[in-house]
Amino acid sequence: MKFFIDTANLAQIREANEMGVLDGVTTNPSLMAKENIRGEEACRRHYLEICSIVDGDVSAEVIATDFDGMVREGEALAALHKNIVVKLPCTADGIRAVKYFAGKNIRTNCTLVFSAGQALLAAKAGATYVSPFVDRLDDICSDSVGLVAQIVDLYQTYDYTTQVLAASIRNTLHILQCAEVGADVVTCPLSAIKGLL
Repeated sequence: MKFFIDTANLAQIREANEMGVLDGVTTNPSLMAKENIRGEEACRRHYLEICSIVDGDVSAEVIATDFDGMVREGEALAALHKNIVVKLPCTADGIRAVKYFAGKNIRTNCTLVFSAGQALLAAKAGATYVSPFVDRLDDICSDSVGLVAQIVDLYQTYDYTTQVLAASIRNTLHILQCAEVGADVVTCPLSAIKGLL
């Protein structure tokens, strides 16, 4: 299983990388804002800094919600560095953008996944990663780890190569539970990774 850190904090990324277990990074506009990174140019420079620390996939999320905007932003992000994976929402336009990028051999992370149906559409469109939101589902009394297991089973049944990236993980127990059901990747804060110690 791969370990990604879910942050835009460079010090935490360096610390996780120095542990020797870091495979990649996921970010989003909220995490960027938390680090006082605002504006397209500042975000792009920050992504390049992250890519200089980690030799692995770095998910960079589009802000646009329409197809044309996602394509425009996604192409600019993908052009920054070979490790950039374009992060797209699991909406109708997002799935359409996943398909577009798959046709251009640009890797994608389809995020905001809350159901197996969404995960199937993302895989069918050619997503590199699909990100079911674990703790967010738990927050609404839904079986999040059960959903991760269901997606893993569906992808194995139909030989989809899309990787299941268990996201929105806040605690160490969920890392272990997602590992047990076969998630390909977990992304979480540094504290959850260190909790495994």
